[in-house]
Formats: sequence, structure tokens, C-alpha cells
Amino acid sequence: MRRTSLAVVTVALAGVLVACTGDPAAAPSSSASNAGATSAAPSSGSSASSSTASASSSSSAAISTSAAAQQIPGLDDSALEVMNGAAYDGGQWAISVKDLETGEQLISHNAGLFLQPGSVVKTYSSGAVWAKFGPDSTVTTPVHRSGEVAGGVLTGDLIMVGQGDLTMGGQTKPDGTIDYTNLDHNDANDIPGATLVTEDPLTGLDALAKQVKDAGINQIKGDVLIDDRLWDADALENGPITPIIINNNLIDFSITPGAVGSKAEAVMRPVVAPWKVDVQVETVAAGGTTNITIDSPAHGQVVLTGSIAADSDPIIRTWAFDDPARFARTAFIEALERAGVTVSADPVAENPVADLPAKDAVTALPVVAERESLPLSEEAKYVLKISYNRGAQTFICRLAVSAGSTDCDDGLTEAAKIWKGEGLDPTGAVLIDGSGLTGNMITADNEADLQRIMAQRPDADEWKATLPILGVDGSLEMVQAKSPAAGKVFAKTGTLGLFDIYNNRIVLPTKALGGYMDAASGRKLAFTIIVTNGVFADIQGVFAANDDVGKVAAIIQQSY
Repeated sequence: MRRTSLAVVTVALAGVLVACTGDPAAAPSSSASNAGATSAAPSSGSSASSSTASASSSSSAAISTSAAAQQIPGLDDSALEVMNGAAYDGGQWAISVKDLETGEQLISHNAGLFLQPGSVVKTYSSGAVWAKFGPDSTVTTPVHRSGEVAGGVLTGDLIMVGQGDLTMGGQTKPDGTIDYTNLDHNDANDIPGATLVTEDPLTGLDALAKQVKDAGINQIKGDVLIDDRLWDADALENGPITPIIINNNLIDFSITPGAVGSKAEAVMRPVVAPWKVDVQVETVAAGGTTNITIDSPAHGQVVLTGSIAADSDPIIRTWAFDDPARFARTAFIEALERAGVTVSADPVAENPVADLPAKDAVTALPVVAERESLPLSEEAKYVLKISYNRGAQTFICRLAVSAGSTDCDDGLTEAAKIWKGEGLDPTGAVLIDGSGLTGNMITADNEADLQRIMAQRPDADEWKATLPILGVDGSLEMVQAKSPAAGKVFAKTGTLGLFDIYNNRIVLPTKALGGYMDAASGRKLAFTIIVTNGVFADIQGVFAANDDVGKVAAIIQQSY
């Protein structure tokens, strides 16, 4: 079961976890997660005196007074200019760089220390399921029937059994790959500029409903049930981890301004009863403040309040409903109705889980429809590119089930066994979840070793393709985009953040990056960079830290 503290409010972002004690409104917004500055890295051997000064020493007004770091063997001196930024004087840097082919250690600085890696943990959860099941593996969501069908009428129930399909067809492009946006809707309440994919999130349910119709069922005189018992109730910081997932278990709202002084307009998707939105967002003059909050005072009700500037682009807000099985049941009944199958049961009632037969009995029932997920390689791409916390934890729950357990924590034990079998020392990490929340720890060497192991697999190129690319996509899209290293560093981001109420400043317990480099010489490298306890005067410091770690990576890439 997940461990949480009532004293800490946590919000998961794309590669960033922002946590605040006290007033959550005082926490940094998730706009800090991906939008690093785009200054180019200095070339190898450049002077420490020039315009390549670390972003952490700029308008973010970093706060610190201690001495600079010394030379680090194998690391170009220009990287020290970044690492010695005042923001990091109270913290530590850890760097491990290894040759992919030979394993030669090129840089080792604090590489054996346990440090929090943030969402770099997702390489452990995603890599474990990759090694266990293979990148081409899929899960299949079945729909069973109880009772008999006569004259097109099912006198009995339909039972959909959740299997942990992350997208249920709702993000599948025509070529069969997963669609995502670099600023994903999972973080839309915190990251300015988040956008939605164009695919219909109900695609999978519509396909299942059509199969039910094609199976000769025109009417259901019984109920529709969602069986979400594959694993026990589990939760992260912003909602349950469940084997039934529709639209990432979110309702999206796209908000556009109206005339000045009038209410804004909001489009909800997916449209599923009984959910409705009450828009109390005022359109203000162009250039005015855009600040929109979302709340749900009762099941089926969402209220949007605040203001939106008349010249604003559409703003995305999401609501994470707390009963995914109930939502999926209603959505499936509505899909059945669209397919021409009438259902006598109340479509908006709670999921009647007490009426479910035993799990073995459900499995033995006839299957009338089934939906195959995207390959694991595509699901892992989504989890790693945009840093999908609940998706990473779903992987851990799947591992638990594969080991015969319904307790998701047992998935972590299984992951340790998998990694040990692959040749990774599991004692080089301390993991309490699969997504990278506060409390996980790794050594820089252990992450580099993990990446070396994955690089030796026959599907290494597929794994590499799941990682964000510096200056190109995912949570690294806006980091070092003008650097000569852009497009040549493939790595998972990780961030933990706090708002220091005592001093009214921003603290980053960690900023991390772990993955691969195609070095300027053509050499292939595995690397980890972690910096702890950066302190900044304002939110811009989080942007700076993103770029500082990216800049150190770019310097290393150009130096080898």
C-alpha cells in the first residue's frame, strides 16, 4: 500500500514532483517541469569566465554562499561552471559515465552515494516489465457473459475484466503506435501549455461494444459489471492505481475565452453520464490574468472557476475521478447503446462489485468480446516520454500479479528479482514505488549499469526509443534545444521539489537524468547525473535546474 503523509501535499508532474507543506497554492506550478532555457552547452575546454554561466546564477536569484567544487577526473572543466552555481552550494552532484561496450568508467563523482532520483525510478519499473514480458507483449481485456442468449437477448450479465491496459485504444494512432503530447493532460492542471491528443478516448470501449453486438447480443436483461479485482486497491498521489483505465482515468476540459466580461466556454471529453461541468470562468481583457481552478463538489459535477485572458490559447484542466470502475461501467453501457445493444440496468449506478462471481468463475464464463492493448514498448514509451506516474505504478502492479500476488508492493520485490537475474545489483537502489515519489534512492552507478544492461539486449534500440530526447521530445523537449548535443542524449528525467514556506523559496531535493549519449566522437555512453538540494528564490529556478542538468549532459556528450 502507498505511504503518504497528511503534512505533505504532492502533485505529480511530467518528470517533476512538486510537494508543498501547508498551502498548496504557494507551491511552484508544474510549468517548471519541462520548460528549461535553451542556451547551448559550452564546447569542450571552454573558459569558466564567460557567457556560459549557469542558468542557476541568473534571474532565478539562487541563494547560497559556499565554496566551489574542485576538478573532477574525466569531466570537462566547463561543466564545473554549471555545477558551481550558487543554487547548488548546499547540495551534492553525482555523476556516473560508462562506456556502453567496455564498461569503462569515464567519470565517477559521488557515484556510489544513495540519492533520490525522482522519476528516473521509472526506468527501474519500465525496465523490469520489459525484461519480464518483452517489448512485444500485450494484455487482453475480456468481456464475459453470464446466462444464456436467446433471440438476441442476454438474460444475464456482461462482465468486463480490467487487465491494466494503460490506454484502452484511446491513444492509438493509425499506424498502431501510441500518441502523446510533450505536455500531457496528466499534468494539465499544473503545466501551462498542456494539450490533448486527437484520438477518441472511448475507442476501445466502442470496439468492445461492437463485438458484443456482433456476437448476437441485442439486449441485456441483466447488469454490466467491471471486475477490477486483478490487484488490491492501490494509490499514488493523485488517484487510484486500477486495472481498469479509461482516458488515464481523467476527464478533460478544454477552456476557451469568450467576449470580455462573459463566461468562458468549456468542452468536456469524454462525455460520460452523469458528469457535467459548471463554467464559472470569466473572460478578462487581453493580456490579463489566466488562472483556472477545478473542483468536484459531488459525483458527476465539476466546477471551473477563475479567469482567462481574451487572447489566451485553450487551457486544459482535468479531473481525476476516484471511482474508475463506476466511470468505466457507465461509459461501457453508453458504448453498448451506441452499438445498438439495449441495457436494462441503471447506467449511472455504482459498479455492483458485490454481485461479481468469484474470480475463477468469471474466467470460466464465455468471452463475447476482447481488446488487446498496445505492445509494451509503446506503453513504456508513453510512461517514460511524458513521465506518467500512475502508468509506471501500474507496471509494478502487473509484476505483482505475474508473481501470484494481488499486493502491488510485491511487484517491487519481483522487480528486484528480475534485475538481479539481468545482472544488476538490486542493493544499489532503494525503491518504495515504481514512479519515483519521495523516498526512493539509487546510486548514479546503479542507473548507469541498468542502462548498460538494457543496451546489451537484442531490443536495445526499441528501449532507447522510449526515452525522452534532449531538445526534441517528451520531458526534455525544451531542455538544451539549441545545444549541439540536442538529439544525441536519450534519458529519463527526474525531479523532486518543495516550497520552503519558512524562507519563501523553492527547494529541489533532486534533479536527475539517466540514460544514453551518442558522444560527439561516435562513442556510445551510459550516464547518470543527479544534483540534490538546489535552492532558488522563485519558480524560475526550477526551469534553470532543468537546463543546468541538461547542460552538464551536453558538455559530457561534446567532450567524448
